Amino acid sequence: MDTATTTDTAPATGLAANPAAETHPTTETDPATAGQPVSGTRPAADAGPGTGTDAAPDADTPGARAPLTTHAWGRTEQQDFRSRVRGTLLGSAIGDALGAPVAGLSLDGIRNTHGVEGLTEPAPAHGRRGTVTACTQLTLFTVDGLIRAHVRRDTGAWHPPTDVHRAYLRWAATQSDWGPDERRADNGWLARQEWLYARRGPDRACTTGFADTVLGTLDQPKNPTARDAAATTRSAPFGLLVGWEPALVLQLAVECAVQSHGHPTAYLSAGAFAVIVHALTRGATLEGAVHRALALLADRPGHQPVTDALRRALTTAAEPAAPTPRAVESLSPGEGRDAEDTLAIAVYCALTAEDVRHGLRLAVNHGGDSSATGALCGALLGALHGETALPAAWLTDLEGRATLLELADDFALEMTQGPSLHGPAASAPGWLARYPRG
Repeated sequence: MDTATTTDTAPATGLAANPAAETHPTTETDPATAGQPVSGTRPAADAGPGTGTDAAPDADTPGARAPLTTHAWGRTEQQDFRSRVRGTLLGSAIGDALGAPVAGLSLDGIRNTHGVEGLTEPAPAHGRRGTVTACTQLTLFTVDGLIRAHVRRDTGAWHPPTDVHRAYLRWAATQSDWGPDERRADNGWLARQEWLYARRGPDRACTTGFADTVLGTLDQPKNPTARDAAATTRSAPFGLLVGWEPALVLQLAVECAVQSHGHPTAYLSAGAFAVIVHALTRGATLEGAVHRALALLADRPGHQPVTDALRRALTTAAEPAAPTPRAVESLSPGEGRDAEDTLAIAVYCALTAEDVRHGLRLAVNHGGDSSATGALCGALLGALHGETALPAAWLTDLEGRATLLELADDFALEMTQGPSLHGPAASAPGWLARYPRG
């Protein structure tokens, strides 16, 4: 089906297409039955952090703090949420940019190039310091797709995987076009940012997965042997849907991951990562957030490699020895590029980090996919601590920082003030120009 031209008919995937038919999920949907609607209600667009039926379980999660709030959005909650959204997106981009110069090197190669301590400060990649890779580009388009999904809900067509898929198709156009095509009415604001038209080492499964308009589903995934971390690195924004229940966040992340990465370890790693970010954004500790992900993974077919990798991260982080690059590499039995190993490294580095700078340095100095582990670790630490914890000196050189900030604020605005931007009572034409419904 050509999803680029479909507006009212949603594909038969696990997330319900009809908002009136949705109910809060009480159980997860197995990948084997993903063609059936999840049993759950439409998440509230203006639900504040910690709202919903999972607020009590968050408090019971090992090591968790109390949810941020149990009522509607207040000013303090909005400010905290915006800080965490900014922290997540900027932290991911900083980690991506820090790891980019060493992503193809072994640990010995990193030390030979950057000294015995390895890479400790941003170094040039793609021509200058602070440049990001395709994983940051795709993360931005994930956010764009989620905003449009919420905007399109007013039309009665509610199927977020389709809207996110359309966003990924807009990203695919940036990898082949010279610049924004003004003839495309659906480009909106993000796809008109010229700096995004740089080709920055996109993963092969992403370029092939989004080479046509066919939507990959759990029943018929794209690239069923692809198990790298490219789908995971673009999945942090799903965790920022704080008004959604964790099981639905997992399901959405999985359904969007299979649009390019059909191996269970790849799409379940993406789902687990989204759930961890979701718990952090709602006020849980990192250890508690990982336990939440483990609980939700337990009934998923093919979960064992991801579960084992996360448990390795928890066990290694609990050891009394100080974290080292060798400890990081011990978390990856293979070459450190499979999604579950990449996720485990990021979780371990975030758990043992003295601060964001220390955690990111640890996350990129190893022989695996340093850009991916840096991005994942940065997102976790940013969601946990907010934007003000990020290294200011590293932010100054970050490519696309203005775009990242603007998109983060737009996402926070949509999640907290959506009804005042588009709906029966009010409408902001400028908002609908930025995020068209079509």
